[in-house]
Amino acid sequence: MPIDELDTPRLRRWAPEEWALAPGWQPALDAFLASGAGLRLAEFIRERLDSGAVIYPPRPLRALESTPLAQVHAVILGQDPYHGPGQAEGLAFSVPPGVRLPPSLRNIFKELRAGTEAPEPAHGCLIDWARRGVLLLNTVLTVEEGQPGSHAKKGWEELTDALLADVAAQASPCVYLLWGAHAQAKASLIETTAAAHGREALVLQANHPSPLSARRPPVPFLGCGHFRQAREWLARRGCDSVL
Repeated sequence: MPIDELDTPRLRRWAPEEWALAPGWQPALDAFLASGAGLRLAEFIRERLDSGAVIYPPRPLRALESTPLAQVHAVILGQDPYHGPGQAEGLAFSVPPGVRLPPSLRNIFKELRAGTEAPEPAHGCLIDWARRGVLLLNTVLTVEEGQPGSHAKKGWEELTDALLADVAAQASPCVYLLWGAHAQAKASLIETTAAAHGREALVLQANHPSPLSARRPPVPFLGCGHFRQAREWLARRGCDSVL
């Protein structure tokens, strides 16, 4: 059934003070909102909304709602939200139940099930992962319909870098799954910060799960074994059932 454009979930107004956060994230958000970058981002999004732009997702900070900072034991880093109607829900790579799986998520599920007899998940919503301690964070938290990357370099990156730094400084043990060049660009920030604070961090890098790159060198996503490695590493440190 086609999604009714009038009913499609979208961002209706810029109101970060009304967006609920799990414990631990508020200081970074408050500092960002008061900064020049935060003020410029707020002005940009208000202007785009006033001009009639359709912006996704309806809750840009949803990745911070269900995963308290103190409970993060894995990070999956995406780039920006899905830009199709009804897809983006504020969790990296996740789509609401009933929405067709995007190709990248289908490959993620394929790699998740590799070497097991587990069936493919019934839907593409990853909220259960978030509740178990997986931070599903995009580096840019909003996008305009049909325009991937449209809100890149508008300020979000300063916030998400600060959030990643908070995780690296406080979360331990923690696995970081960095797929594709965009995510891998954050490896140095994570490793340097974790080392400075004496935190246990495992950084795993591979190509993006998109069909365009999932099987290509230098490190094909399909067959990378990241989920198995992450589970085993976390289990040895007493963190079972995270991924």
